[in-house]
Amino acid sequence: MIHITFPDGATREYPEGITSMEIAKSISEGLARNILAAEVNGEIWDLSRAIGTDATVKFLKWDDDGGKSTFWHSSAHLLAEAVESMYPGVKFWVGPPIEKGFYYDMDLGDRTISEADLEKIEQKMKELAKQNNSYTRKEISKKEAVEYFEKKGDEYKLDLLQNLEDGHITFYTQGQFTDLCRGPHIPSTGAIKAIKLTGVAGAYWKGDEKNKMLTRIYGVTFPNQKELDEYLIMLEEAKKRDHRKLGKELGIFTIDEEVGPGLPLWMPNGTIIIEELEKLAKSFELEAGYKRVVTPHIAKEKLYLTSGHLPYYQDSMYPAMELDGVKYYLKAMNCPHHHKIFAAEQRSYKDLPLRLAEYGTCYRYEQSGELFGLMRVRCLHMNDAHIYCTREQFAQEFRAVNDLYLKYFKIFGIEKYVMRLSLHDPAKLGEKYINEPELWLETEAMVRQVMLDAEIPFVEVKGEGAFYGPKIDVQIWSAIGREFTLATNQVDFAQGRRFNLTFTNQHNEPEIPLIIHRAPLGTHERFIGFLLEHYAGNFPLWLAPVQVKILPISDKSMDYAQNILKELKNYDIRAEIDERSEKIGKKIRDAELMKIPYMAIVGEKEATENKLSVRRHGVGDKGAVSADEFFETLQREIKEKI
Repeated sequence: MIHITFPDGATREYPEGITSMEIAKSISEGLARNILAAEVNGEIWDLSRAIGTDATVKFLKWDDDGGKSTFWHSSAHLLAEAVESMYPGVKFWVGPPIEKGFYYDMDLGDRTISEADLEKIEQKMKELAKQNNSYTRKEISKKEAVEYFEKKGDEYKLDLLQNLEDGHITFYTQGQFTDLCRGPHIPSTGAIKAIKLTGVAGAYWKGDEKNKMLTRIYGVTFPNQKELDEYLIMLEEAKKRDHRKLGKELGIFTIDEEVGPGLPLWMPNGTIIIEELEKLAKSFELEAGYKRVVTPHIAKEKLYLTSGHLPYYQDSMYPAMELDGVKYYLKAMNCPHHHKIFAAEQRSYKDLPLRLAEYGTCYRYEQSGELFGLMRVRCLHMNDAHIYCTREQFAQEFRAVNDLYLKYFKIFGIEKYVMRLSLHDPAKLGEKYINEPELWLETEAMVRQVMLDAEIPFVEVKGEGAFYGPKIDVQIWSAIGREFTLATNQVDFAQGRRFNLTFTNQHNEPEIPLIIHRAPLGTHERFIGFLLEHYAGNFPLWLAPVQVKILPISDKSMDYAQNILKELKNYDIRAEIDERSEKIGKKIRDAELMKIPYMAIVGEKEATENKLSVRRHGVGDKGAVSADEFFETLQREIKEKI
């Protein structure tokens, strides 16, 4: 008999070789009908896989990330089966699940698949899904696997097999389709009720532009049609809110190939948003006792060797440039520079906590295939700060940073978020993480306790920590339900020793400070990309690049419009006059398209009465008000960040 432990701590005895599905049925037939896979000792397994030893088991449903991932991986195999039946001789590379759905890369020879063909493949997938074929796992020797794909003449799977160890190779079969795959998969195709193929694109084999271009088909599936319909509505809304599209239309940013991919140029409107975000962050940091610093964009190799970023982070850094026999690197992170500022003066416990803040410019070499608008860039401006504190001060300082997140969430209308405690992976100490197992456990426990004491909901994820310590990653959701990684709050037990940072404690002895790395607004790039989608370009008044557009009905009203503009500028309100000789209807439509919060329409009547006819973007006519009343309304809305 073996002992199976469940997430609530309960334990039951079962015969050796029992499957997760059989365990689920022993609990409830209803449970068995609703599960897709099982997490066995932290690894996701097929429900039909035999369990031979004591284990912890968690059942995964559609609402679990692991359940969705397994569902979409199985759907990729269903797509491959459909394509193989329609395009005999097709060869497949890889077909992983992704954040929303799945894709499969394939070599069709001299044939092509267009957007118009996707509907036919989709119908074939539906037909195959209804057959309710089981996904069957088979362990196979490397020799047998090689012979199978040699017979098919499939160089892509043979290439994959080169890096696989004998005794760890599995095939999965459903219906007439067999694939090299480590799994896991859902029990059968019948669970896949709603299917949509969302696109077709080219993808170089292994992501290398020197290799052959393969065809990549994207898709998404759901266990019911209702969820697919809701997703497709969200997808249409997401297209309208695409930050790249809105960024161009609203004059926020541009990316020019002659400047370089992943290097955004901020237009005047985008620069205003940046400055307003900086102003907000600086006001909060001033109130919280931060001191601002400025550091250079490059540094010697030795600095990053000391910090440990070389070699841990080297793949994400630009290559070195050499001058006078010395190697310099573009700054990929601000922390080593801030540590040098801490070390520049003698420090006492009375000086702590010391909070150093900077909107630092960093450069990171993201792979070209990973670049995406403002979300993945090579030049980024980070809302960075480092807090140097004693162990006694740590809990209060770490909690204060988390509280700052909550303030920002309220201002920006972020209602859904998750704090994720990212831990180290003991198996990768010395490779991905500094080899200090005791300090890892100690600092992870410290962060965990702060979160519990503050009653802030959080989840734990192994293997996502920074190389020098655990961290809180902040995941947020936009107004249309898309997930973004916003910011991070990290504890660092290593850098203080590496840089010989010390302060004199109460006993007149040198002590190494704990360091907290924090960036509540992340980077300008990612955060403004998020805000463009979140607000659909309809920025709140305080953040809008142009807050008021003054629309004269005719040239006769231009002097009055100029007087209004002067008054608005006296109140530090960003305003412009539409001086074009266009009809007022067109001026209104154009201001609406640019999503300007307020329009002030002025004609001879308004000038005579010292009033303005006010329109609110997306709302419509607000009626005539006195100029003074309008100014007061704007000031109040800006101050309260409504």
